[in-house]
Amino acid sequence: MAAQVAVSALAGAGFELLFGDLLKMVLIVQKNNSQFKPSLERLQKMLEEMAPNVKRIESFNRELDQPKQLERLQGLMSDGKDLVLKCSKIHKYNCLKRPFYNKKLLKLEKGIRDHINIVLQFQEVADTKEILVKQNWTLVGVNNVFSEVKQLSNQVSFGVTQLRDDIGKLGTTLSNVDRVDSSNSNIRLAGVCSPPLLKVDPVGFEIPLSELRIKLLKDETSQHIVISAPGGCGKTTLATALCQLEDVKDKFNSNIFFLNVPKLRNLMVIVKNIFQHKDRQLPDFQSEEDAVNHLERLFKQIGPDPVLLVLDDVWPGSESILHKLKFRLENYKILVTSRYEFPSFGSSYKLKPLNHADAVTFFQRIALPRDQQSYAPDQQTLEEMVKCCRGFPLVISVVGKSLCRKSAAEWRKRLRECSKAASILTEHEVLDCLQSTVEALNDNVVAKECFMDLGSFPEDQRIPATTLIDMWAELYNLDEDDAIANLHELSDRNLIEVLVTRKDANEDDGSYNEHFVTQHDLLRGAGHPAKLLSISTDETFSSSWPSMQAPEVEVLLLNFQTGKYSLPEFIEGMNKLKVLVLDNYGFVPAEVSNFPLLGSLSNLKRIRLEKVSIPSLFLTSMKWRKLEKMSLVMCNIGQAFNKSTNKISDAFPKLVDLTIDYCNDLEELPTGFCDLVLLRKLSITNCHKLLALPEDMGNLLDLEVLRLNSCIELTELPGTIGGLQKLQILDLSDCLSVTELPEQIGQLHNLRKLYMIECSSCELPSSVMNLFHLKEVIGDEETAMSWRHFKPCLPSLTIRVHKEINLNWLG
Repeated sequence: MAAQVAVSALAGAGFELLFGDLLKMVLIVQKNNSQFKPSLERLQKMLEEMAPNVKRIESFNRELDQPKQLERLQGLMSDGKDLVLKCSKIHKYNCLKRPFYNKKLLKLEKGIRDHINIVLQFQEVADTKEILVKQNWTLVGVNNVFSEVKQLSNQVSFGVTQLRDDIGKLGTTLSNVDRVDSSNSNIRLAGVCSPPLLKVDPVGFEIPLSELRIKLLKDETSQHIVISAPGGCGKTTLATALCQLEDVKDKFNSNIFFLNVPKLRNLMVIVKNIFQHKDRQLPDFQSEEDAVNHLERLFKQIGPDPVLLVLDDVWPGSESILHKLKFRLENYKILVTSRYEFPSFGSSYKLKPLNHADAVTFFQRIALPRDQQSYAPDQQTLEEMVKCCRGFPLVISVVGKSLCRKSAAEWRKRLRECSKAASILTEHEVLDCLQSTVEALNDNVVAKECFMDLGSFPEDQRIPATTLIDMWAELYNLDEDDAIANLHELSDRNLIEVLVTRKDANEDDGSYNEHFVTQHDLLRGAGHPAKLLSISTDETFSSSWPSMQAPEVEVLLLNFQTGKYSLPEFIEGMNKLKVLVLDNYGFVPAEVSNFPLLGSLSNLKRIRLEKVSIPSLFLTSMKWRKLEKMSLVMCNIGQAFNKSTNKISDAFPKLVDLTIDYCNDLEELPTGFCDLVLLRKLSITNCHKLLALPEDMGNLLDLEVLRLNSCIELTELPGTIGGLQKLQILDLSDCLSVTELPEQIGQLHNLRKLYMIECSSCELPSSVMNLFHLKEVIGDEETAMSWRHFKPCLPSLTIRVHKEINLNWLG
C-alpha cells in the first residue's frame, strides 16, 4: 500500500516523472522476478523514503530557476530504469550474470541515496529562501542564498557526474557481461558465445586482419568466409583478433556469436548456446530443422542490426551444419575457421604460416626473457630453431616456451631433434615436433603422465583445475601441492592454458575453484592413452550400457549432455575407485538414475558432480567412509539437503573439503551439518537463495577456510563463528545482504586474510581491532576506507583495493 501511495504521489513532470517511473519499474520487476529480490527491495525502500521530498525539491528548483541542477541526476534515474529492466530479462538458468547485476543494483541504490541526500541539502537552503522572500528581506540577503545554492549545485554536479559516468558504462558493460577475461583469454562464462580476448597482440597478422576486415565491413545481404590452414597456424587467433577490431565491434556490437564446432558438436547444441547467450527462453526444439527455424527467427528479431556468426574449428563432418545456418538476411555474415576449405559454402581465405622475420620476432618474445640472466643462443642457433618451427605459431609457442631459461646443451639437443623433420612440415610433422616437447618432460615423469591424462576429457571443453588436482593426487599418490605444481609445469611449457575466472583469485590460498584448463586439439594428439577410464556421450545416448568390468580403475570420468542419465551398473564392481567425476555439459541439471550404485564405492575419496539433480536418497544411501572431498557445482541439491532426516556426518564421516557452487535451490544447510567436525575447507559460493548459516557453526573447530562469496541473500553470520579458532581465510565478497559483522568476529585470532569485495554496506564492529594476525584485507574502495580507520590498531595489516573485473572480454 505504501508503495502505491508513493508512486501516486509522484505524478508530475521532469525529475518527478523519472523518479516515479523508476519506482514503478522496480515494483513490477520485483513482483515478476525473484532473482534480485533483496537488491530490489532495498532500492524500493530507498525510493519510497525519498518520495515525499522529491516533489518539493523540483518545486523549489523551478522557483530558483536552476533546472540544470538535476539534469545529471535525472539521467541517473533513467539509466537506473534501464538497469532494472535488464535485470527482468535475466534467464533463471543464467546464474553467472546474477551476481554482476546484483552488484550494479547495489551501486545504483547507494548512488541514488548518496546523491539525493546532497540534493536534499537544497531543501534547507530553499526553506531559508522561502522565509526570506515572505519576510521581504533585501535583495542582498536573497542573493546570498542564491550563492549558497550555487555552491551546493557545484557539489551535486561533480558527484552526480562521476556516478553517471560509472552507470553510463553499463550500456556497453552489461551487453558484454558474458565476457570475462576474468579475464584471461579463451574462457567463457555467462556469455557462452562471446569472443575470447587475446592476452597479447598477435605477430604477423597485419595483412590478414586488414584483408578480412574489409570483407566483414562490406555491406552485403550475406557473406560467408572460410579461413583455412593446417592445425597450429593461428586460425582461431586470427578470428579472435578480428572480433576485437574496434570498427568490427562497432558494426556488429553485441551480435558477435563465437562458437567452437568440434567433431561431435551437433546443430541443436549450437542453437541452444546462441539462445542462452542472448538470455532468451530456450524453446523445446522438436528437431534440428525446428531449431534452425527458431534461430532464423531470432536473428530476424535482432535485425536490422548486423550479425556475425563465427564458427571455429569446423571439421568435414560438420559441413552440413554450415549450410543449414545460411540464412538470407541483411548484414548477416558467417566466418568459419577450419583445416578444410568447404568450397561449396563460401569464399576461402588461406592463412599462411608466419614469414621468417615475424617467426623470429614471435619466438624471441616467447623463448628469450628480458631479464638477460638466462642463456641466449647465438643468432645462427636461434635462426635454425625458428626454421624448424616452419612459421607455425602453435609450434613456436610450445617449443619456445620449453626452451625458455634452458641451458646451451638443452638448446643444442632440441635443435637436433627438431631438425629431423622434413623441409616441408606436414601436420604429422607438427605433431612430431610437439611430441619432442612432450618427451622433454622425461625429467618429470609424473608431469608427463598428467599431460597424457588430459586426453580423457571431451575436446574443446574447459576442464576444472580442481578435477585434475583430485585425479592426479590419487592416481600418482601426490600431495595437492605437488599436483598443483605439475599443473603449473604444463602451463609453463605452453602445453596447456590455465584460465582464471575471478580476478582476485589467489593461489596462495590453495583455492583453485576459479581455475580452468584448456588445450589445443593438436596437443591432444601428442599424448598417449591415459591410465583412467573416461566415457563421453552426447545427447543421443540412450543410457543402454554394455556389460563390462573395470575392477582396477581408480579414476572414472563420466561426461554427458543428456537431460536424463543412467549410471552404468559396472560402477558397482569398481572396488578400487578413488575419484569419480560426473560432468553434465548440457544446459540444465540432469536427472540421474541408479544413484544408489554410488553407495558401493567404499574406497572413494573424491567426488565432483556438475549439473546434476541430486535425489533425496543422496544422504540416506551413501556410506562413504573414506570420502575426503566433495564438489557440487550447478546442481539441484535442495531436495537432498533440505529433506534429509539422516545425519550428514554418518554419510561422510571423513569429509575435510566441501565445495557447493552455483547451487541455486540451496536455502539452508542440512540438519547436523556442523557435525562434520573434520571439515578444514568449506566453500559455499554463488548460492543465491541461501538465507542463513547454522547457529552451531562454531562446532567446526578444524575449519581453516570459509568462502561464502556471492551468497546474495545471506543476511548475517552467526555469532558462534567466533569459535572457529583455526580459521585463516574468510571470503564474504558480494554477500550483498550482510549489513554488519558480528562482534564475535574479533575472536578469530588466527584469521590472516579477509575478502570483502562489494561489502561497502557492511558495518565493522570495534572488535576487529583484536584481529592481530590479520595480514590482508581485500575489498572495494569504500570497504577499504572502513578498514583504514582500524589500521593504527593493526600495524601489520595490508589493505588492498580490488579493481573490478574486466567484463569486456572475457568475451
